[in-house]
This record gives sequence, C-alpha cells and structure tokens, in this order.
Amino acid sequence: MTSKKIAFLGPKATFTDLAVSRLFPNDIKMPMNTIPDCLDAVRDGEANHALVPIENALEGSVNITMDYLIHEVTLPIKGEVTIPIQQHYMVHPDHAYSGFKPDMVYSHSHAIAQCRKFLHKELRGIPYEYVTSTAAAAKMVMENPDINIAAIANDMAAAEYGLTIVKQNIHDYEHNHTKFIVVSNSEVDYAGHLTVEGDAKTTLMIQLPADHSGQLHQVLSAFSWRKLNLSKIESRPMKTGLGNYLFIIDIEMGLDDVLIPGAISELEALGCKVTVMGSYSCFKVRSGVVQR
Repeated sequence: MTSKKIAFLGPKATFTDLAVSRLFPNDIKMPMNTIPDCLDAVRDGEANHALVPIENALEGSVNITMDYLIHEVTLPIKGEVTIPIQQHYMVHPDHAYSGFKPDMVYSHSHAIAQCRKFLHKELRGIPYEYVTSTAAAAKMVMENPDINIAAIANDMAAAEYGLTIVKQNIHDYEHNHTKFIVVSNSEVDYAGHLTVEGDAKTTLMIQLPADHSGQLHQVLSAFSWRKLNLSKIESRPMKTGLGNYLFIIDIEMGLDDVLIPGAISELEALGCKVTVMGSYSCFKVRSGVVQR
C-alpha cells in the first residue's frame, strides 16, 4: 500500500500529531505551522489528507477550522477522531527542582483555558503567553534552558523535547477530549490500519433565506419528523454583515438514499441553500487503541 502524506498542526508531538499517529500510523506525517496551512496543503496537492482540530469538550468549537472550510477552501470531511486530552505542567530538566517558579508559562490558548484552575492556584501571578501549539511551547522551553520558563503540553511533547513533567493532568475537568476531522479530496482508506465497526455522521451547512419568524423551527422540523438525530447545531457568521449567520448541523448517521436527501429537498423547498460538508466514519482513541 502506498503511503499517504498527512498534513497536521505541528511541530512534532502536538495533540494533532498524537491523533495522526493513532489513525495513520504508517503514513508520512507533514507538520505545518497553522491550521490554514494544513488545509491549503490538501487544496494545493502537497498533502493527500489533513487532520485538524474541530472541537474541544471544555472550550467548544475551533472556529478557525470551520470558518476556513466555509469561506476559504472547499474540502470534504472524510473522517473524525476523538482523543482524550491530558495536559501536563513541564519544565527544562535543569529547572526540575523543588520550589522552582517560572517567569512565564507558554502554551496554546486552548490549553491555557483548559488549565485555569491550576494556573490560578499553583502559579498565581505568573503571566502566560500563547504560542501556536502545545508542542511549540515545549520546544521553546527545550531550546531556552537559561530562561525561567515552563510549558503546558502532553506527555508525547515532554518525551520528544526532553522535558520533565512536574505535575500531570492539570486540566480543570477530567473528561477533556478533542475532536479532529480528516479532510481530503480523495478517498481515505482507514481499512489499511483499522478493523472496526461503528458510527457514521453527516455534516450539513445550511444558509437560511431572508429572515422571518419561525424559520429555524421549520429547518429543524425537517429532521425531527424523519427521526434524524442531530448531535450538534452551531451558527457561524456569514461575514456579510451583523446578524447574518449560517448553520452547521451534524446528523448521527451516514448519508442514505432516502431520509437525509428528503430533508435536504424539504429545506431547499423552503429557500435554504444546503451543502453536504461530508459523510464519514467516526473513531475514538482510548488508552492508545483506536476504536470506532
């Protein structure tokens, strides 16, 4: 089987890297600087697939991912993987002694937000600064042993960059997970790595016609009477003016020949514009094992 190129938010040992390693263990990993860079790489043919974060259980949607797919590139969603997120407080080995207090803590903005209780209680008054990823924070600490800094990142990053974990699992809530999506212009062969059975999902983007009373209720009714279970409804600005929104809806089933096409036809009859963003398999990572 020919290896594929998978673009992901780098550098090495980000949570996205962890997800890629679980879902595509035999393929070529391409770390990128930003989420738009990952998506552009697929659009431009530099990568076969991209794996990017879409939602965190504590912080909600990763807006840059969805907005870029809506407004900048047209790439279908081909899969979803959810992994547990464990944030750790780590320092350079030279600073791994009792009583060390950093002058600055570095991490991704979502990681900082997920660990506010720890920062408030254990590192009160110490400033923090956002970087492009948790792994970038760990790399910064590794490359600057003479500066009193620390990072919040995962254990993969600690191992990759030779840091010492001072305190494990510092995130505010136990059930911390991040959902990633695979986007591609070609088919994704999960069978090469996995033998699993399970759930599927279909994601629709719906633009409503001119605003009038009860419009959203009519849209949801198209799914309700067909007994189509919606796991997520999210509004995103259309960027055409205040008050102009579109809706992203996740349906808990794959695209069939009757129910979902019937709902789409009903919505279009109401004047809505409906785009199928993807119909795809869903996976979960538990204790290092990928499950669907």
